[in-house]
Amino acid sequence: MNLSSTARARIALAMTFVVALLLTIMPGPAWAEAFRPDWVGMVLIYWVMAAPQRVGVGTGWVLGFVLDVLQGAVLGSNALAKALIAFLTLKLHLKLRMFPRWQQAVAVLVLLLLNQLLVLWIRGFVGRAPETWVYWTPSIVGMLVWPWLFVVLRDLRRRHQIA
Repeated sequence: MNLSSTARARIALAMTFVVALLLTIMPGPAWAEAFRPDWVGMVLIYWVMAAPQRVGVGTGWVLGFVLDVLQGAVLGSNALAKALIAFLTLKLHLKLRMFPRWQQAVAVLVLLLLNQLLVLWIRGFVGRAPETWVYWTPSIVGMLVWPWLFVVLRDLRRRHQIA
């Protein structure tokens, strides 16, 4: 069976989200859990920025909903947060693409913090808010990981001609 280049590109794109979801739910050492970046959020930001005609707010909502189910979170909290960061990235994607990588990392930090703030607000509303500053570390780690993730996904996008 020979797949067309468009089908291969769609599969490669979908696989990046599957890998991000797996990295999110994969167990790790207890001490490192607080430092796990928001893989789904970062991959979503990259693809909305790089291929806004293929990945958008709907994709963010679906990924967030899947994340809610996988993590047992308040249903819709991650969906709303991921849809919001997809929307903001979509509105700013032309500017974000022009930024040097360090400025993109700062923008990613802001988007991830907004994501966490919205989830925190919803969790607080239902009485499940975390009580430590460690809650915010995934956004900081995400900012530090962004330049390398960007390079990996850019190379994958070029190799599979995802546009």
